[in-house]
Amino acid sequence: MAKIKFTKNELKRQKDALKRFLRYLPTLMLKKQQLQMEIRKVEAQEAELKRNREARYEEIGRWIAVFGEDVAFPELLIVKSLDTEVGNIAGVDIPVFQNIEFEQSPYDLFVLPLWVDEAIEKVKDLGTLDAKISILEKQAELLGEELRITSQRVNLFEKVKIPETRENIRMIQIYLGDGQTAAVVRGKIAKKKLVRISS
Repeated sequence: MAKIKFTKNELKRQKDALKRFLRYLPTLMLKKQQLQMEIRKVEAQEAELKRNREARYEEIGRWIAVFGEDVAFPELLIVKSLDTEVGNIAGVDIPVFQNIEFEQSPYDLFVLPLWVDEAIEKVKDLGTLDAKISILEKQAELLGEELRITSQRVNLFEKVKIPETRENIRMIQIYLGDGQTAAVVRGKIAKKKLVRISS
């Protein structure tokens, strides 16, 4: 506990601090709840996309035997750009998926098998899902870090600052009350002495 002065100015400062803490605490608690809800939403979206990706892998698995052909493939597909924008949730800047562009190299239709076109589309689809999942994981990480910080602040206010300030106010009031009582007693003693001296 910090050392405090037992003065009326310090009492006013402590009361002002308590008002501030009590005013900020509900805001912090609301932010904590909002972050928890958003994290659950992001995790649900991420789980849905992962289920979707697994379903696509199973679908590809049915005709993957075709890929077993001994064909030399050039690098047909690369990610050209991944576009995101910045969103804001409870004061946290997070990336939001916008678009992914692939660059497809030209290839000779007479050399490669017929299924290459469909394979390229499926790889693009899986690449898009992977990019979305990666961005959702980043969102969850950023929101989780902010939730951790906000939870620490809520605990600081609830368990440390507010009780400490209330105790400081109580101690100052006791000290000032004792000082006031002592002053009254001294005044009465001095008055009795004056009465005795004058009589």
